[in-house]
Amino acid sequence: MPQSRNITCIVGVGPGLGAALARRFAHAGHDLALMSRSARHREPVSRDINGQGGKALGYDCDAGNPDSVNNAFAHVRDTLGPPSVLIYNAGAYAPGGVLDMDPERFESAWRANCYGGFLCAREVLPHMLDAGSGTLLFTGATAALRGGAGFAGLAVGKFGLRALTQSLAREFGSRGIHVAHAVIDGQIATPAARERQPERAAETFLSPEDIAETYWQLYCQPRSAWTLELDLRPHVESF
Repeated sequence: MPQSRNITCIVGVGPGLGAALARRFAHAGHDLALMSRSARHREPVSRDINGQGGKALGYDCDAGNPDSVNNAFAHVRDTLGPPSVLIYNAGAYAPGGVLDMDPERFESAWRANCYGGFLCAREVLPHMLDAGSGTLLFTGATAALRGGAGFAGLAVGKFGLRALTQSLAREFGSRGIHVAHAVIDGQIATPAARERQPERAAETFLSPEDIAETYWQLYCQPRSAWTLELDLRPHVESF
């Protein structure tokens, strides 16, 4: 099992899965670099972790913008050190049919869902390769496996992120870097989702804390039995 007091960078920290991931890795003794475009959602997470004796610093980062990503990771290296764990949890959903969606909106979603994963991986891999170890975890979706009508704005990027994960694993796994992709097949129980559907039974949602526990288990896997991809869904979800 990896040693404690590592630095975990989470890209995409909101009140749902991002927050749960931050708390799970902080609970295990990791220092946290929390990245998002806005500080509004990540600041409560940072305060909570720091208030309980952990260490979590926030960084502004637009995952789809190369300059923003480069500046954010340079700041992380200067203030915390090089990350030994990267969790790419950023994403964007651009609903609508192909004829209804303007090209700029489509590209923006692709940048968040796929391109940002490529940019962030490039920032952490050099140090991980020097160290001979590291973990890259990517948050996927049902749309990574099948595109649906009205979902091209999500599926194209998530398909790409899945392909990126497979390529990274095959390129860097033999050099000590564990790369894994989690297909989140269902609705995560974010505060906004619960507010929109107050009558919906809790067991029909994916618990952010339970997903975060699975990510932690991926991180802890021994090198003799690494997972590349897994899927997670509520027990009542059809698939």
